[in-house]
Amino acid sequence: MFSLIKTLLDGASARAEDNLKDRFAIDLLAQRIRDAEAGLAAAKQTLASLIVRQRAEQTSLDQLDRRIADLETRTLSALSANNQALAEGGASAIAELENEREVRRATVKSLGEKTLRMRLSVEQAHRRIIDLNQGMISARAIDAERKAQSRLNRSIGRTASINEAEELLARIKDSSDPFEEAGILDEIDGELRHEAIRERLAEAGHGPATKVRAEHVLQRLKSLN
Repeated sequence: MFSLIKTLLDGASARAEDNLKDRFAIDLLAQRIRDAEAGLAAAKQTLASLIVRQRAEQTSLDQLDRRIADLETRTLSALSANNQALAEGGASAIAELENEREVRRATVKSLGEKTLRMRLSVEQAHRRIIDLNQGMISARAIDAERKAQSRLNRSIGRTASINEAEELLARIKDSSDPFEEAGILDEIDGELRHEAIRERLAEAGHGPATKVRAEHVLQRLKSLN
């Protein structure tokens, strides 16, 4: 029983959450875009720091190359002059600088790889945020259209008064013509009073005419001429 109740509550909670997401989808989307833009700004700051460190390490590495080259020149000069003590001192300094240079080279390489990865991530995030902002424009238009249609449906399309008016209009269109009905009623009344048969007998020449017709008028006028 408790498991069933928990399942039902979980289902109701999920439906409520979905309804809230649907209702506030635009607001949620706008907030997620703002969060993404804040994350992108932080990533740009990290990228800038990496680039600064990489450039500083590269500058130090370049300086080491120049110092080593300078010491090599001076040590060679000492060797040429057979000054063994100075040559050994120079060689010792060069060895230390070369060890430092290897460390800095590794540091510069590592920073370069991190900088490249971070740059690619920033560029990808930037493109995705652009797409999201463009999608937001379409989403706002779709949401506005949906809300307008919903308001229209509530105010016009699905109200009881409109439905009743449409039903009345249909009844009016389907009702018979009152003038046509009046003519038919006259015919029925005439038949009930036996006037119809009397007129048909008169038209067949049995007895005097019941109505004055155009041919009767013409005959009378001809007789006067």
